[in-house]
Amino acid sequence: MHILLVASAFNSLTQRVHAELRDHGHTVAVAIALPDPALHDTALREAISRHRPELIVAPLLKTAVPQDIWSAHTCLIVHPGPVGDRGPSSLDWAIHEGVARWGVTVLQAGAVMDAGDVWATAECPVPPVGKSDLYRNEISDAALRAVLLAVERFASGTYSPEPQQQESPRQTRQGGVGTRPFLRQEQRRIDWRADSTAAVVRKLRAADSNPGVRDELLGAEWFLHGGHPEDQLRGQPGELLATRAGAVCRATADGAVWIPELRPRRGSGQPPTYQLPAVSALGDRLPELPELPAPLRPDENFRTWSDIRYREEGQAGFLTFSFPGGAMSTAHCERLLAAYRTALARPTSVLVLGGGRDFFSNGIHLNVIEAATDPAAESWANISAMDDLVEAVLTTTDRLVVSAVGGNAAAGGVMLALAADEVWCRAGAVLNPHYRLMGLYGSEYWTRTLPRRAGAEVAGELMRRALPVSAAAGQRIGLVDRLVECGPQDFPGTVIRLAALLASSSGAQSRAAAKKAELEREEEVRPLAAYREDELARMARTFGDPEAPYHALRRAFVHKLPLTGTPPHLDIHRPPQQGAAPGDRG
Repeated sequence: MHILLVASAFNSLTQRVHAELRDHGHTVAVAIALPDPALHDTALREAISRHRPELIVAPLLKTAVPQDIWSAHTCLIVHPGPVGDRGPSSLDWAIHEGVARWGVTVLQAGAVMDAGDVWATAECPVPPVGKSDLYRNEISDAALRAVLLAVERFASGTYSPEPQQQESPRQTRQGGVGTRPFLRQEQRRIDWRADSTAAVVRKLRAADSNPGVRDELLGAEWFLHGGHPEDQLRGQPGELLATRAGAVCRATADGAVWIPELRPRRGSGQPPTYQLPAVSALGDRLPELPELPAPLRPDENFRTWSDIRYREEGQAGFLTFSFPGGAMSTAHCERLLAAYRTALARPTSVLVLGGGRDFFSNGIHLNVIEAATDPAAESWANISAMDDLVEAVLTTTDRLVVSAVGGNAAAGGVMLALAADEVWCRAGAVLNPHYRLMGLYGSEYWTRTLPRRAGAEVAGELMRRALPVSAAAGQRIGLVDRLVECGPQDFPGTVIRLAALLASSSGAQSRAAAKKAELEREEEVRPLAAYREDELARMARTFGDPEAPYHALRRAFVHKLPLTGTPPHLDIHRPPQQGAAPGDRG
């Protein structure tokens, strides 16, 4: 079928639906919903007229579908809640109230939002993670099951969706039944004098990464983003106790929490603000506090926060990292490189990089760059630090390196993964192996690694088309060596088991020796330094040119400026090709 995706943003779920529908042989176009209702309605009608879709699917839609559209076309809305749940803060309420299970419903657009006939639904667990992590993983998995089932049912032409029960004033909201209001800041408010660590963490997780929890700190108003419990530090409730890797630790009524990022409250008439590492955001307001680096191998008997950790299982080492939003600043790269070198000093035969359940990496940290006094200089420092890290992985020849990609990856983050000997990818992950949408040529040795894995022609297509790739498609074109079919919570354990088997295999050492010999031969033909020099020469020209599109695109991305229309690379409207294979369509 030819399917039109209507979305308020081309976010992680929309990207996954886009990629997996293409995997299933459908052609897919996208229409971005505009913030102005009048413009949105007109633009949507024009998109439908141009694309002539057989079905409309809305993975993320914050505005209502006009009656003349839903009455003439089947429009399937993806709602992140179980059947009967309605309202704009579905996941926020689920985490805020501590539910153990949740769900996703695919329903037909109608006169009342979230009240249409149900085409499919799927359940999922709710682990103790932030809202954005939950959305990208368990909710995304459930949404794809429901969307694919709904599309299959629609295509059959025989399925009749089931009407929802009409809501009554007496209906309970337990289990997601009933309309829930927008979860406001007054309800999210943290009472530092009374709230336990568990309560504070739950409130922070329910607001991550949007809208954050509004709070007062050091004479200003901020939105707090992210929260991790701390067992050992204590202080007066609300007091700042320490810093660690850009985060601040703040005392609760019975313990403390680590808060990685802050966002200042937007002033009247000012542009939208954005998240930064908490220490950077506070700047000169921050009093003198002890910096408490987390050990690479923290005591498992205590809860504390660290964005980089190392452990070993037999002959396998595991260097995990988790940075907010998957963005890696210069400091992130430098600390991860130091940890990587420490891991190389250990007597292991396999080193796993990654292995967490959420983002692997999205490359350079655009927010930190935007906030820098000299964004061009910080861009250069950041990409150079990324290159140093990727080079260390590429030149590791005394053991096998595995990239374990549990969540999404983009741009330089994909190239970091591809630098390893093997890439293991959870089936629900989405890859965006391109740079051009940010006006960049790219670095991280992509001109060497991407063509070697996918071939020059496919590598060129990936860069030109700039479309998301599912993990399964990544395996078909050579970006992924092993597809890991498991849930997000099971990914770390599955990786440990697979890596232990690889480390104990008889071929691990011989493969490492062969890799060393091959790298030495390649250095004689074209050394790694030549790839880096060519890539960075192009990047330097972009960073140093204030008129280069990169700077405007970066500012728009960081400040979340609304789009004025659907980007051309998503506005694909050629009709389905009769008899084309799934890999040839869309």
